Amino acid sequence: MTGQAVELRTVCTLHGVLRAERQDSIAVEEPLEIRLAHGGLPGAEPLSITMRTPGDDLNLAAGFLYGEGLIRHRGDLTGVQHTGQSGNVVRVDTAAQAPHPGARNARNFYASSSCGVCGKASIEAVTSLLPIQAVGGAGQVSAQVLGELPERLHAAQTVFHRSGGLHGVGLFDLQGRLLDLKEDVGRHNALDKLVGQALRDGALPWQDRVLLLSGRASFELIQKAMAAGASIVAAIGAPSTLAIDLAAAAGVTLVGFLKAESLNVYTGAQRIA
Repeated sequence: MTGQAVELRTVCTLHGVLRAERQDSIAVEEPLEIRLAHGGLPGAEPLSITMRTPGDDLNLAAGFLYGEGLIRHRGDLTGVQHTGQSGNVVRVDTAAQAPHPGARNARNFYASSSCGVCGKASIEAVTSLLPIQAVGGAGQVSAQVLGELPERLHAAQTVFHRSGGLHGVGLFDLQGRLLDLKEDVGRHNALDKLVGQALRDGALPWQDRVLLLSGRASFELIQKAMAAGASIVAAIGAPSTLAIDLAAAAGVTLVGFLKAESLNVYTGAQRIA
């Protein structure tokens, strides 16, 4: 267990007939167990295990519970802290009025770094505690500004530049200024870290903000963005059909295949100037 985002490992490189050993920076992936103590109870029950890059663990745990509908607002979160000796367990305390997971503990809450809704039996199960909700925000962002955001995100990804193995999620204002950035081997973890930071800072909802995803836009990422009130979500990659459907239902502006000179708008085109 390292607690670091990057580790040096020895690799053998081959270039034609040349062979050499060197030290390479590798993105760390370790399990994080999230335990929930509901209503001030002394004991905390295991809720989820996710494979993540160490760092921002408290924000990740808070953002995960917010995206699952187990925290509805800042007041539902009464405490979040590391517990145990490994550094890979986080305890989250929620208020008595916060939603209780109930039978959800019985189903699989394991998530790999690439799997978002593993263990979700159906769309009904996914949305049971977090129903579709309309986002606000009438502000517009220009297509020119949107086209500049991927390079700004990439330039700010310090851990990515060391390892080349991390996803990034960035939050921008409508003028294209970077407000916050989180990185992780898992796209959903990076977004949970970003949401958790904003939740704990009292900076939700994300009306008139642009959320930029370094990869594709999946249903789960749009669900987390919707919960955070993000009015504009842009992805460098492609969206899925279910992501488009959810964005349309929630009133989220969804942009995909974002490049410097081109983009696709799938929903909410009125917010793109």
